[in-house]
Amino acid sequence: MAVAYQSISPVANLSMRSPSPSYIKAPSPKFSALKDGVTVDISHARNVYNPARNMVYARFSDNDWANSNKAHYMLSDRERAQANNLRADAWRAVKETDDRTRRRQAENTRKLANRRDDIHFWKQELINEIRAMENETENLQEHKRVLEKAYMATANPLHIAEECLLHREKRTGIDMVHDDVEKELVKEVDVIKKCQEKMKRCIQKAHIQLKLNRAALHECEKDAKDKHHAQNIDDRMHQLRNSSVGIGYYPGIENVDNTLSIPYSWIKFTQNNIARSQRERAASERLRGEIDACLRACANAMWSQFNAVNNAFNTRIRETTDARDKLQSHLQRVMQEIMDMDRNIELLRKAIRDKEAYMKVAQTRLEERTKRLNVEICKDHPMKGLAREVYEIRESVRYLKDKLRASEIQMARLMKTKSQIETDISVKENSLAIDAKACMGLRKTFPSDGNVGPIFNMPLVR
Repeated sequence: MAVAYQSISPVANLSMRSPSPSYIKAPSPKFSALKDGVTVDISHARNVYNPARNMVYARFSDNDWANSNKAHYMLSDRERAQANNLRADAWRAVKETDDRTRRRQAENTRKLANRRDDIHFWKQELINEIRAMENETENLQEHKRVLEKAYMATANPLHIAEECLLHREKRTGIDMVHDDVEKELVKEVDVIKKCQEKMKRCIQKAHIQLKLNRAALHECEKDAKDKHHAQNIDDRMHQLRNSSVGIGYYPGIENVDNTLSIPYSWIKFTQNNIARSQRERAASERLRGEIDACLRACANAMWSQFNAVNNAFNTRIRETTDARDKLQSHLQRVMQEIMDMDRNIELLRKAIRDKEAYMKVAQTRLEERTKRLNVEICKDHPMKGLAREVYEIRESVRYLKDKLRASEIQMARLMKTKSQIETDISVKENSLAIDAKACMGLRKTFPSDGNVGPIFNMPLVR
């Protein structure tokens, strides 16, 4: 309990002009003490005359003196007790604050260590995902490169198929047939173009997926870089001690709040980055499988159609060769028949010429017998026989001429047939030259670019 002591010192304010104390009353000094906030009067001094000084002075009684001393003793005891209590409280406060400060610092040091470990864990997760994404991006780039090479490799087979169609336009005559070869060549061009479209779509998908992979990778790398920076800071703060160099006062720093996240959102942000990278990586893996399937499907389709076209060519070449050989055989027979017919015509002409002598003899006989006189001009048996002979010779000549005319007509038809067969043979020879030499010469092996390679032999990254 605080106790304040107030004293009023006696002051003599008397005039030296009043020597008589009988009528002079000096002011009475008062002593008071504050106890528990209440003023307590100790005593009242009395006026006493001092003849030595010829003055009146205020004087206290013994009780006042004793009470004053007692009051000072009590005040001293109270103040010392209060000081002791205050010192004890201060010592307890020092110990408590020191313990609390040490505990708080140790707790925050432990929290910094836990935070550093959490950052290290998520940073390691990000690094693992970054490595996996980099590997996946590299694999997808390799697949895209192989697919682009395969797409370029389809240009040569397409060019050869179209070249074969152009060569076969040079066929002539009856060989301008919409045969199986032409159908298969048209189908081959269609198959190659469809494969090109599929490859082009896969290339576009791979290009887009690579962009998505790089975007996800960038976010993970940025997050990992921020975590590396934060880990270095927290690691230094974890090792910071009261005796460390570089510590100092930063007034008001505890009131600065520049935070952008809380632990939940902090973890959620990293989890979202990792989940996004994993989704893109899974999509990239599926796309690589799609590229593999596309390459194999296109290679099988193009290879199967290439073999189908070649088989159609071989079949058509055999058929054309057989037809040409048969035509050549018929041509030989026709030529032999022409030779025989030519001999026959010569024989008929000779026979007709030979009948002229017989006709002359018979007609001469008839002419001379018309010169008989009178009754001798008789229609006798010789006359009838000569007339019949002339008639028969004439009929024979007419018949032979009919045969000669028919033979000449047939000869002309044989010559025409020979010409037609020779023309057809030349057509077949032209077709064989186109199919066997021009086309099959281009199709001996599967067409491929030496710098690219056939798509069905390309190594695929697993």
